[in-house]
Amino acid sequence: MIGALNECRKIQLPKIHDVRGNLTFAEGERHIPFKIERAYWIYDVPGGEYRPGHAYRTLSEFIVSLSGSFDVEVTDAERTERYQLNRSYNGLYIPPGIWRRLENFSTNSFCLVLASADYHEDDYIRDFDEFKRIRFGRQ
Repeated sequence: MIGALNECRKIQLPKIHDVRGNLTFAEGERHIPFKIERAYWIYDVPGGEYRPGHAYRTLSEFIVSLSGSFDVEVTDAERTERYQLNRSYNGLYIPPGIWRRLENFSTNSFCLVLASADYHEDDYIRDFDEFKRIRFGRQ
């Protein structure tokens, strides 16, 4: 695991204003600091609910709220930061090795996640105690 909490950061994407509606786009290895290999989205989460936390061994993510708002809590098991995502032109970069949890979803929010790799179950760390053991080298 290589991620450091201070590597997590909001990234503002280009925003093209037009009276007919705004347009925002993201390009991997340009606006997002990795090549995009997968995209998935989370929606229909009841207002105020959360998505259980996990970390990745090698995968990086870029998370953006396309509609509504939610919070992303990130931790390295020593420090914790919280980011509110509520603009479709701002996203949060999360490197591998950082535990993340999505919470406080507003009603009808829509979360887009861009990932640096295809889905591999063995890349997930779903147990926080295991995450701490790996993080602190106590396997």
